[in-house]
Amino acid sequence: MAIKKQICSLLFILGTTTAGISQEILTVQEAVKIALENNYQIKTARNELAIDSLGATLGHAGILPRLGANLSDNNSIQHLSQTRSNGTFLEENNVKNSNFNYGVDLEWTVFDGLRMFANHEQLKENQKLGESELKQAILASVGEVMITYYDLVQQHQQLEALDSTLIISHQRVELAQNRFTIGKASKLEVLNAQVDLNTDQTLMQRQQELHKNTKIRLNQQLARDLKLDFSVIPEIFVDRNLQLEELEERVAQENPQLEAERINKRISELELKQIKAARYPTIFVNSGYNIGSSESGLGFATTSESRGFSYGFGASLNLFDGFKQNNNEKMGKVALENAEIAISQQEQALASMVNSTYQTYLTNISLMELEKRNEAIAKENLDITVEKYRIGIIPTIEFRTAQLNYINASVRLSNAKFQAKLSEIVLKQLAGNLEIVP
Repeated sequence: MAIKKQICSLLFILGTTTAGISQEILTVQEAVKIALENNYQIKTARNELAIDSLGATLGHAGILPRLGANLSDNNSIQHLSQTRSNGTFLEENNVKNSNFNYGVDLEWTVFDGLRMFANHEQLKENQKLGESELKQAILASVGEVMITYYDLVQQHQQLEALDSTLIISHQRVELAQNRFTIGKASKLEVLNAQVDLNTDQTLMQRQQELHKNTKIRLNQQLARDLKLDFSVIPEIFVDRNLQLEELEERVAQENPQLEAERINKRISELELKQIKAARYPTIFVNSGYNIGSSESGLGFATTSESRGFSYGFGASLNLFDGFKQNNNEKMGKVALENAEIAISQQEQALASMVNSTYQTYLTNISLMELEKRNEAIAKENLDITVEKYRIGIIPTIEFRTAQLNYINASVRLSNAKFQAKLSEIVLKQLAGNLEIVP
């Protein structure tokens, strides 16, 4: 019977290995590459940046002249009666009149208190803001993908630990049954072994469910077929070389959220500049070339034609607007002050987050080493316990305790690695430079 169970276990392992070979092996680098190509948030941010780039032109800022064409054709049929200055009286029915004009007109604002130039600078700052928002979207999406990927690796490691303990639980049931058969153990020992095996199988099924659901979530983040199956590289490598001073410097220079707040401050400055421009006159010039013709069925002139250039200039200046200008400038200054406050607030929040996350990062690295030693000790203890149980010199409860200690140590080790990697990813996100360390 023991040989039969070992053969079944071997067939199961071979079957699992064969299935794994047929699956796609997805590395974290490939997952990130797919996300950069497919992720919906990144696509949307790229489109928003394209809109901002198209809007950052001289024409949108109002610096360039406006040239337009016009065409009009008006006709009427009227009953006319006319008394001329010499006393002559004329009257006629169904008199047709027509007026036809066409041409081109040019209008150009040559000075508006430099508002148009400030507007152009604001449009370019909006483009920079779009670039910063795209960087934020990329960092957020890539970080999310990497976290889900390594969560999947962690779950895979826990599945392996549960799989190994299931094999031991099967062996325990078999040993207990054999001992009961020869009269060296009670039925209670067999039942306890079977209950523990069932418990382990339940844990395995729950872990398999979580593993499959995490695969679905990763496929969703990669914007691909949710049913696509794949395997991951079953190890987590943590970058242990992160330094707090270097991270703080990078955050101050490259964090996209902080960069966005600085751009918003610059936009507030330009908006205030545009408001102040209303204190100056607006000067514009215009010109055009028009051709016109008219026909009248009654009058001194029955036809008329004209063509030629027209030109001129104009100016306007606001003298009093109910103190709106003063209030608008005051509101603009308050908005600029708020932008400065937002920068200080963001700097402090990021500094706090970097320092606290770095401490968590150091703790997790330390826990990795501790849990690695704990797992080795628990594995050695379990191996000794299995042999003692096999020859019947330790009780069932001691065997189960050693088994649970090994499972818990393996789970804690995989979780410590994942938490350390999570801290690393968050720190690199904050620094605005999410490099992938294989």
